[in-house]
Amino acid sequence: MLPLGALLVALALTACDRPQAQNKSQQTAPPPAVTTSQPVVSELVEWDEYTGRFEAVASVEVRARVPGYVDRIAFVDGQAVKKGDLLFVIDPRPFERALAQAQAELEQARTKAQNSALDVERGKPLLERKVMSEKMFDDRANLLREAEAAVKVAEAKVATAELELAFTRITAPIDGRMSRATVSLGSWISAGGTANATLLTLLVTQDPIHIYFDISENNYIKYKRMAELGALGGKDGKGADVEVALPDETAFAHGGKLDFVDNRLDPGTATMRARAILANGKQMFSPGMFARVRLAGTPLKSTVLLPDAAIGTDQANKFVLVVAEDGMVSRRNVQLGPLHQGLRIVRQGVGPQDWVVTSGLQRARPGQKVTANRETLRLSAVRPAASDAPVSR
Repeated sequence: MLPLGALLVALALTACDRPQAQNKSQQTAPPPAVTTSQPVVSELVEWDEYTGRFEAVASVEVRARVPGYVDRIAFVDGQAVKKGDLLFVIDPRPFERALAQAQAELEQARTKAQNSALDVERGKPLLERKVMSEKMFDDRANLLREAEAAVKVAEAKVATAELELAFTRITAPIDGRMSRATVSLGSWISAGGTANATLLTLLVTQDPIHIYFDISENNYIKYKRMAELGALGGKDGKGADVEVALPDETAFAHGGKLDFVDNRLDPGTATMRARAILANGKQMFSPGMFARVRLAGTPLKSTVLLPDAAIGTDQANKFVLVVAEDGMVSRRNVQLGPLHQGLRIVRQGVGPQDWVVTSGLQRARPGQKVTANRETLRLSAVRPAASDAPVSR
């Protein structure tokens, strides 16, 4: 049996050998394994996205031009109509009577004018033979002129009565879709060009349709410079391609053209109002609807793309980890753009020859070595709609 002192010395030596064995094991552990890939390079256009709202190209508040009782409503609420289609009929009987009276007054005025003209003709030979004084002849001539003026007044009254009678039939001024009728049969409606005139219904155009959206000041300057270089429509940007996606759509499947940019920046929001026009033959869009709008933000250029899984985030920056040929890891801060076919556009920070960690990001540390398994990146196999993808080749 060992003495107590020898036993304590043996235990101390055993404890000293254990850390050395652990350090030796750590030194021989292989570097962590990660997957690296070179970025995909594609020729494409980056898009700037906005929130837009549809508005009708033309919108008409239908009001009566003459007062009266509603005698007929000739459309169904929500009906599509053509220009000239009958919408309302106001009781025409009072206006028919007014027209008949005006026509009778016109006939009376014409009769008086004819009689006055005959009196002038009869007076000419009498004036030549000095049987009639010049004063009497002038009186007859003046009566003729008054009668002729009375005929013109009566003709104007007839024209006014005919116009008012025509206004009892209210027709569609444009092609479009009706709202509901705001009056019922038998209702009295007021008329005129003031706000007191009764609103009968609202008529809006459907095809084509406008969509309005607001551009930031910086983007507006960028678009102006692109337009000057011929990379965005005309010199003022008009004619540039615009693409639209409805709230339930992932693809920007609807194309249009920029046709208006406002003449001043809104000082309250530092934005510029812009408008695009789209075909709406299927009437998928309705005035008042919201949609996502995108406009080309860059010319066609070579662009680097990486998966979102390769991108890390700290408090202030986005970064990727790049593996050198010797397996050493380094960090690169990057500037990102939108997604394109499943990959993220990287505007700055990495090049097409860099090997970027795309899997195992949590196992890699800058300044340490890793074992890199290289794989080739590809764009998403799911092809978006033709108008959804950025322009690429």
